[in-house]
Amino acid sequence: MTEPRDLTLLACQIDVPETPDAAARDSHLRSVVARIRAVAEPGQYDLIVLPELSAIEYSEAAFARLDLLAEPLEGPSFMVFAELAQAVRATVVYGFARRDEAGRHFICQAAVGPDGVLLGFYDKLHLAQFGDSAEAGAFRAGDHLFQFEICGLRIAPLICYDIRFPELTARLAADGVDLVLQCSAYAHDLSFHSWRPFVVTRAMEQGLAWLGLNRAGDGWGGSIWCPGYADAAAPEQVFGPKECFVPLQLPRDFRRGNAERLPFDRDRRGDYAGLPVHRAEVPGGG
Repeated sequence: MTEPRDLTLLACQIDVPETPDAAARDSHLRSVVARIRAVAEPGQYDLIVLPELSAIEYSEAAFARLDLLAEPLEGPSFMVFAELAQAVRATVVYGFARRDEAGRHFICQAAVGPDGVLLGFYDKLHLAQFGDSAEAGAFRAGDHLFQFEICGLRIAPLICYDIRFPELTARLAADGVDLVLQCSAYAHDLSFHSWRPFVVTRAMEQGLAWLGLNRAGDGWGGSIWCPGYADAAAPEQVFGPKECFVPLQLPRDFRRGNAERLPFDRDRRGDYAGLPVHRAEVPGGG
């Protein structure tokens, strides 16, 4: 058995152009792969991550063209990223609009291993329908979780709005997940301001490493990396607005160091729901 080692990953905060048709989508995919190949040597990274719907633009116009832009699980996106995975000998996690055999559409993150074989996929559980998001009319909600392991670390993708539901993160932590890949298309709308505090909160309350990866560009960007702990001396890492390819490393024993600083797991109780409540009324309180 191979000895577990530290995880090396490349976070790809990419520009996504307008994609009016499948030809534009496929041209964009080839361009993205070329840009990644320019910064990733074979064997340099264990994991390469791209954001939500990284194959197409995030817009109502694109959602109205899903008959042209959505693809099957092993469609054009899979083909180009499988080739990339084999070329750089890394697992690649990427986003696309998935069309199933019944013609339904899903916001999907898939993972392909360094041998070019599909590891699995995750469809977004929670569809955002507020601010600059309008997903519910175009997509179906997913019905399962997906996890995989690299370097002895368990990894799970989530997608954007999924971060708002702490019960979901708690479930992943209970499953033994070490790293969450929250792949996003996070516009600077009314909910963007609280996104990064949520990343730090979700990571630290469960002791998880967390990559909140956005697409690049005006009104996007600002991805965030929190390896399970953040303070004034070791703050979370925040990206700028422009396209960037950021190398990150996660020590395989990161949980131990975090637990020594903040012993949440040791002090967490399992009986909060069963605790009795002593209530009192304040005189004159109305």
